[in-house]
Amino acid sequence: MRTVVSIPDDVFEAAERLAKRLKVSRSAIYAEAMAEYLARREPQAITDAMNAVCDAMREERDDFVDAAARRILERTGW
Repeated sequence: MRTVVSIPDDVFEAAERLAKRLKVSRSAIYAEAMAEYLARREPQAITDAMNAVCDAMREERDDFVDAAARRILERTGW
């Protein structure tokens, strides 16, 4: 999707320098920046992503690893 936005000159110049340094398009810089901005302001999305990782890990449980982790946690001072 194309859109037109106004940004301060210093932000534009910094984005230009970053795009050149990373050898990516200006659009890629702005798209990634917006995605990060939205992710930081949508806490449920972060929670959902972490839950998905935890769920995936639960599918591959190993009793030995679980027991070892439990012993280490019991000895660790919080």
